[in-house]
Amino acid sequence: MGASGQVMLLTGCASGIGKHLMGRYLAAGYRVVATDIQSDAIANEAPDKLLVHPLDVRDADAWEAVIAETLRAWGRLDVLINVAGYLRPGFLTDTDREDISRHMRVNVEGLMLGTRAAARHMRKQGHGHIINFGSLASLTPVPGLSLYSASKHAVRGFTLAVGQELRREGIAVSLLLPDAVETPMLDAQVGHDAAALTFSGAKALTVEDVGEAVDRILRDRPIEISIPTSRGLIAKAAGLSPRLAQALEPVFRRMGRRKQDGRRTRRSPPR
Repeated sequence: MGASGQVMLLTGCASGIGKHLMGRYLAAGYRVVATDIQSDAIANEAPDKLLVHPLDVRDADAWEAVIAETLRAWGRLDVLINVAGYLRPGFLTDTDREDISRHMRVNVEGLMLGTRAAARHMRKQGHGHIINFGSLASLTPVPGLSLYSASKHAVRGFTLAVGQELRREGIAVSLLLPDAVETPMLDAQVGHDAAALTFSGAKALTVEDVGEAVDRILRDRPIEISIPTSRGLIAKAAGLSPRLAQALEPVFRRMGRRKQDGRRTRRSPPR
């Protein structure tokens, strides 16, 4: 991956995918700026290669501050990976105004602010790579996760458009669209009937699966990849045909509900 001396900025590092990628790329030789709104939860075990910084991705000034600190520490920024995200399951009529705002501000506005701040510096240095996390929900409607689905559709539209803008500046922009991943975000959906479609895949991805996909993106710089490929193809087909999506929804919801119920049973303490 040519990591020697390169600087990577990651969001959402307190848990899940962001935490795994932080450790993965420290081990690969990157100098890593690890950020999270809960930055005190990030253990700094490699102070010579790891800079921990608080970041609320919704705050434009905070983005400027973390990039300025990155440049003071290491003088460059080679890779930005926007991992941080928010999901609260629920059918639309059960949501409130704050649910709408938080999905759009964290998942969309925060990612846009970070992409803009990083791209402005990368343009000056003449190179860089920005990797944005979408979801298979970026490709197809997900009833029960309508707010999340809307936000991730926006992430895809933004990333594909800005990727064309920035390639003229020597900056690669890539979009990763994973299926459900074994993280605290997935655990939080187990008890919500509305989230049944989340569990409709053969099995959830691991953070290691995601890390391997990011490895490929860093190497090959594609504009977009989905994992697993088979689920990505189904999601794309359903996204292209609303009638197909409507026909498939009850089938996948039943599949997901069975697996969701199985996870609930495994989580329930014995009586």
